[in-house]
Amino acid sequence: MSKKHKRQKQRKSFPWSLVAIGGVLLIIAAFFLANRSGDSGGTPSIAVDQQKIDYGDVKFNVNKTFAIKVTNTGDGTLRFKEEPYIEVLEGC
Repeated sequence: MSKKHKRQKQRKSFPWSLVAIGGVLLIIAAFFLANRSGDSGGTPSIAVDQQKIDYGDVKFNVNKTFAIKVTNTGDGTLRFKEEPYIEVLEGC
C-alpha cells in the first residue's frame, strides 16, 4: 500500500451528529431558562374581599353586576393556571 492510501483510511469525518445533538440540547436549555419564573421561592396566597354576594330575588333576564377584589397575601407570585370561575347557587 502507498502512503497516500493509508492517510485516507486514517482521516475521520467531522462528527456532525454530535454537533446537531449539542445544538438541540442548547435550544432546549434556553427554552427552559426563558420560561423559568422569577419567584423568590415564596408561596402565593389568594384573598377575596367577598365570599358571598346576595342580590335577593332577581327576575329572569335581568342582568346584575358586581366587583370582587382579589389580592395576593402571600410572598410568592400568584398566577392563575385556569380561567377563574364563579358558581351561581340557587337560593332557598
